[in-house]
Amino acid sequence: MPGAADQERLTVAGRGVSISNPHKVLFPQAGYTKLDLARYYVAVAPGALQGAGGRPNVLVRYPNGIEGDFFFQKRAPQSRPPWIEVVTLSFPSGRTAEEMVPRDAAALVWMANLACLELHPHPVRADDLDHPDELRVDLDPVPGVSWDQLRQVAHVVRATLDDFKLVGWPKTSGSRGIHVYVRIERRWTFDQVRRAALALAREVERRAPALATSKWWKEERQGVFLDYNQNAKDRTVASAYSVRPTADARVSAPLAWDEIDACEPGDFTMRTMPTRVAQVGDRHEAMDRHPGSLAALLELSTRQAAEGLGDAPWPPHYRKQPGESPRVAPSRRRTPKHPLLEIGRAPQKADALAGLERWKARHPEATAHLQPADVLVDAMRGRFRTWTRIRVNLQHVPAHLRPPQEALDPDEIPDEWSGVTAGGSGRKPRRARTGS
Repeated sequence: MPGAADQERLTVAGRGVSISNPHKVLFPQAGYTKLDLARYYVAVAPGALQGAGGRPNVLVRYPNGIEGDFFFQKRAPQSRPPWIEVVTLSFPSGRTAEEMVPRDAAALVWMANLACLELHPHPVRADDLDHPDELRVDLDPVPGVSWDQLRQVAHVVRATLDDFKLVGWPKTSGSRGIHVYVRIERRWTFDQVRRAALALAREVERRAPALATSKWWKEERQGVFLDYNQNAKDRTVASAYSVRPTADARVSAPLAWDEIDACEPGDFTMRTMPTRVAQVGDRHEAMDRHPGSLAALLELSTRQAAEGLGDAPWPPHYRKQPGESPRVAPSRRRTPKHPLLEIGRAPQKADALAGLERWKARHPEATAHLQPADVLVDAMRGRFRTWTRIRVNLQHVPAHLRPPQEALDPDEIPDEWSGVTAGGSGRKPRRARTGS
C-alpha cells in the first residue's frame, strides 16, 4: 500500500478522496500529473456531471499515462468506497456487469485516481437502462478531411435536426471529430434510437453528398462519416469535458453553434477549459430542458426502407440483425469493389505505421498515387486490448502499378491470454468493452 508520502487527500463534495502517486506524470509532453487530472475534474465538475453523471460509465484507464497501454473496464472495482454507486447492466452477449454511476465531484476524483482520463457514459440514466435519453451524432472525418469540412457537415446536421424539430448540442470530440448530442424523450428502445440515427445520417448524406457519408465500411467512405452505430446498445463515447489522450491534453468541449466556425480543437485543453467554464459557463447547461421526439425520424426511416434502404451493418460483435445488409466488407466479397491490400498488424499503432512506411519505400510508384483516405488505419478491439491493422486501398493506383499482397509487416497479433493462468488461481482481465 502507498505510504502517506505517496498520497494526497482531497476533500471534495464533503468527502475525502485519496490520490495515490499524485505526481505520476500522465502527459509527458504537457507535464500533467494524476493530481492535475483530479483537480481539473473538480474545476469542471458541474459540466462533466451534466454529461456523465447519473449514468453508468465504462472506465477507460491509462495507468502508465498516454504513452502506455490503456484498457476499458466495464466492471467497477470491487475495492471501492461505499458511496460509489453502481448499477447492473446487461449486454448483447447476455452477460452482466456492475458499472459505476458518478453522482458528484468526489466520484470524478475517485475515477481520476484510477487514471481514467475519459468519461465514457452510456446514453441512459441509471433509473431506466432500457430507454436512452440522448441520440448521439458522431462526425468522424476520414483521413485528409479538414476541420472546415467538419464544420460544414455540423451545420448541415443542425439544419436537418431543426427540420425534424430536434435540438442539437455540439461539442468537439477532443480528438479529430465533432459530436452533436440530442436530448430525447425516454420512450424508445436502443434499436429504435439507432434506426433514427441511421435515418438522420442518410438524410445528411443526401443533403451534402460531397461532404458526408453514412457508409459503414471504411473503404467506401469519403468525407465525414456519421457513425450511426454509436447509438447501438453497449456503445459509449467520450462525453463533454472528457480529457483525451493527446500530447497537449485536449478535452471534449461543449460549444454554442455560433462558436463552431471560430474554434479549433486545440483551443480546449486541461489548461484552458477551467478558465473557459469560469467565463462562459457550461454551454450544454440547458440541454435537459429540451427533450425531443424521434417520431419524425422513425417515419423517415420507414420511407427510406420503402425506397430500398434497409438496415445498415452493425458492429461486428453484435448478432446478425433481421434485414441487415451483408456484414462483409465490399473488398472481401466475391466481386471486390475496391482493390485492398493488408499491410501489417501490431499491438502498437506506431509499429504498424512503421510497417506502412517500409511498404511505401518498397513501392514508391504506387505510393505516389495514394490519397490520404486510401490508407485505412483500423483500431481492432480484441478480448482484452486493442491492436492496429493497416490496409491500403489501391483504387487510385493504375492497375499496372499495383503491388501484389505481400507477407504482413509487421504480423503481430497480440496474445490475448499471455500471463493468464488456467483454473481458479488466475483471473482473466476485464478489459475490452466488446467482451460482453
